[in-house]
Amino acid sequence: MIKNYNSSFGQKIHDFIEMKKNLGFKFKTSAVILSLIDRMAIRTGESSIGITKVFADKWCEKQPNESDGYRYTRIMILAQFSSYLVDLGISSYLPKHPVYKKSTFIPYIYSPEEIEAIFKASDELKLHSITMNTSIFSMPALFRLLYSTGMRIGEALALKKNDILLEEQCILIKDSKSGKERIIPVSDSLINVINDYLLYREMLPLSGSVSEHFFIKLDGNKFNHACVGVWFRKCLERASITYQGQGSGPRIHDLRHTFAVTALAEMARAGIDLYDSLPVLSCYLGHQSLDSTNHYVRLTANMFPELIRDVDMISLDVFPKHRNYEAD
Repeated sequence: MIKNYNSSFGQKIHDFIEMKKNLGFKFKTSAVILSLIDRMAIRTGESSIGITKVFADKWCEKQPNESDGYRYTRIMILAQFSSYLVDLGISSYLPKHPVYKKSTFIPYIYSPEEIEAIFKASDELKLHSITMNTSIFSMPALFRLLYSTGMRIGEALALKKNDILLEEQCILIKDSKSGKERIIPVSDSLINVINDYLLYREMLPLSGSVSEHFFIKLDGNKFNHACVGVWFRKCLERASITYQGQGSGPRIHDLRHTFAVTALAEMARAGIDLYDSLPVLSCYLGHQSLDSTNHYVRLTANMFPELIRDVDMISLDVFPKHRNYEAD
């Protein structure tokens, strides 16, 4: 990462990045983009402390072979930085975000029966040959944890033993997508699953050092996403859930989506107002904005229309916008 910023924006870029880091964000990709903004300012001879319209227009031009998604991110970062300058009392131009057609991919929401079938299939997984270099041992507990918490697969595989707070019935998530730590409470049933897993984990005939990661292979080492995907597709097959192929799913990440929809439905059944439950779910899932969580409202409305019939469908996408310099 470039630490020295030498343009007229340099000191403010440095301060902006430090502010984001102090708020708990990794901010790695954004810092790289800000370094490119600094380089362009040097190249174009910028002397203003604030972003000018001429500079912003030049920055917003589409680059050769650049995806719409990356261009959108570049402009968004410039807009966040410019907004930060404005709040400091510096005159700075705020570029408009380009129209970006987001993915229309609809996640697969597993039914309760399918979830039970997946769990049963994971309990019945078998090896065709004797080997210690396999993650099969962790699959039953891992799949149950993903479904019960809505945790991202990367977050789950990054868990250390010390991150599981059994007495408090909580899990500490350190390595999140946003870079912000969060603590999530877990159910009694999941605590029982974790205790059972730990019991048998300690009984493994391991020699030498064992990985500090919570989920390990039979030889004591950690494993990666690819291993999980292989076993999950085997479970889908055993559960008679048709796999449509890579990019089409159903995917293991759909366990997270299923958790979110199920949680919203359960809160609706409990009489909790939608606009009270959404921030709670957003925090639990580790989203940086309500916009990301709001997607689940429509999924829930389509699947359980009777639960949120009192909510005006036109207003499902209406949430207050805050200037918080965040990017999901």
